[in-house]
Amino acid sequence: MRTKNDEKQEALFKATVKLVNKIGFASSSVAKIAKEAGVSPATIYVYHKNKEELLVSVYIAIKREMSKAILQNFNSELPLRDIWKNLWLNAFEYVSKNLENYKYAEQFSNSPYSFLVDHEELEKYFTPIHDLIQNGIEQKIIKNVDINFISAFAFYPITRLANPNLCHGFELKKEDVETAFTMAWDAIKL
Repeated sequence: MRTKNDEKQEALFKATVKLVNKIGFASSSVAKIAKEAGVSPATIYVYHKNKEELLVSVYIAIKREMSKAILQNFNSELPLRDIWKNLWLNAFEYVSKNLENYKYAEQFSNSPYSFLVDHEELEKYFTPIHDLIQNGIEQKIIKNVDINFISAFAFYPITRLANPNLCHGFELKKEDVETAFTMAWDAIKL
């Protein structure tokens, strides 16, 4: 039995993200992923039962990493707007600095592979955000609408503005990010 190696696991992670973003899920075969990672195709099966499990594990790893980044310095003692601003800026920074991982996660969540994920388990990574929204609704600070509306209006600006491919010829400055946050906050607050 072959032993697992963190470097190989990381190489498989990066190769999977790179290939899926470049050629899609269907074209990203085990052989292509292994070649991109610099390992033999058999190595993938040391870490994963099959391609689907590899794709799911990469998605879950990205969501876990994203939640840690977004929740960095989470302080429930602050006023709600300040907590939300910290979360929002953390999310913006994560997407800006990890655009390839974010693109993979978006593509995955819009694919049939998404049905292979236990979304309730995955949402546990984001429980403090869900609790914050619920508290904001109860305190009549945030609009009383489905969480999907809150997420769309609060976080979609990040996905648009942090991606230079979507904002051709527009270079964000610090004050632009502040303006974007304020507009996103205005969309969800009462």
